[in-house]
Amino acid sequence: MNILYLNHYAGSPALGMEYRPYYLAREWVRMGHRVQIVAGSFSHVRARQPVPGDEVIDGIGYRWLPLPAYRGNGIGRAWNIWQFLRQAWRQSSQLVQDLRPDLVIASSTYPMDFWVARRLARMARARGIDTLLAFEVHDLWPLSPVELSGMAPWHPFVAMCHAAESTAFRDADAVVSMLPKVHGYMASRGLDLARLAIVPNGIALDEWQAPGEPLREDVAAAIAAHRAAGRTVVGYAGSMGLPNALDVLLDAALLLREAPIGFVLVGDGLERERLTRRLADPGLRHVQWLPPIAKAQVSSLLAQLDIAYIGWQKVPIYRFGIAPNKLMDYMMAGLPVLHSVQAGNDPVAESGCGLTVAPESPAEVAAGLGRLAVLPAAERRAMGERGRAFVLAHHTYPVLARRFLEAVQR
Repeated sequence: MNILYLNHYAGSPALGMEYRPYYLAREWVRMGHRVQIVAGSFSHVRARQPVPGDEVIDGIGYRWLPLPAYRGNGIGRAWNIWQFLRQAWRQSSQLVQDLRPDLVIASSTYPMDFWVARRLARMARARGIDTLLAFEVHDLWPLSPVELSGMAPWHPFVAMCHAAESTAFRDADAVVSMLPKVHGYMASRGLDLARLAIVPNGIALDEWQAPGEPLREDVAAAIAAHRAAGRTVVGYAGSMGLPNALDVLLDAALLLREAPIGFVLVGDGLERERLTRRLADPGLRHVQWLPPIAKAQVSSLLAQLDIAYIGWQKVPIYRFGIAPNKLMDYMMAGLPVLHSVQAGNDPVAESGCGLTVAPESPAEVAAGLGRLAVLPAAERRAMGERGRAFVLAHHTYPVLARRFLEAVQR
């Protein structure tokens, strides 16, 4: 198949998130398919931005559309989205001519790229190609901007998301959701559930079969300092935004300031500057923030931690389920996990790889971390092994990539 994959925020191991498009595309290339990803040259979730133009990464074609930089979730980001959609729309005829796609996937988190994907599929069909059209759901927009970011339901951007999502549920040949509990919502929006498939996030086995790159010196030094002080090391690796509930973790760390527990936070994001200012509090001397590390160092980082943390806001939208990348990494690393969440699914509870506590409760997070910290090392290792077995059984990208294509072709 020739696969045309629209994902504004697509990345790679060298560039940073989003990783899912890269890993799915790499598996499809290994299966003999040709993949062209169309992405933007600027994204707030990447560690490094690519040069606009065409590039081949591990056999995957990337077209980086030139986009303006932005900060935060204001007008700058909206303009960036508009420019991506406008340029992809204008290049539709050339993309169809160059690739002759058998499958077009809209996958940019926000749903408006489906209009571009539908145009591409219709152009291909007009040329006699039996092109399939898929809509990949990362988050439920417009619900996410409303319930997570407080955007007004009557906002024009919300109305646009609503219209695009309705179009996708009506016109897509297949809808592939990372979130596992969306059936009722999507049916209420008009989707025939026979066209729905659940394909969660996962891990790339080859990245865990070889030793990771040596950990960057500053990160290794921070962990070593905690070890020298006799502390159990709690780690967080990933994006630093409001949905990640890192204020709750810092509040829990304040409650644990006299306990032999140290915290290492590695990452970047929209909330990083504000969060790092909090570290000036003398009660948080046992917490270190460090800039993002290369993807190839993640396994080396996780191998040096004792406990991993992942938290969420207490918002109704998580009733549809969660599919976090970093949780898959934590579990594959064999780490016990403290999970602060209330959601439609919970891989930590399902696998038995740690403890789950209520979201937005520093006291419960502190108590949970304290319980994990005093467990015998063998018991923590057993938790971690349960998580690793769970990921290997359900969340490897070779399995997920085949499941995705089978769902579309069905």
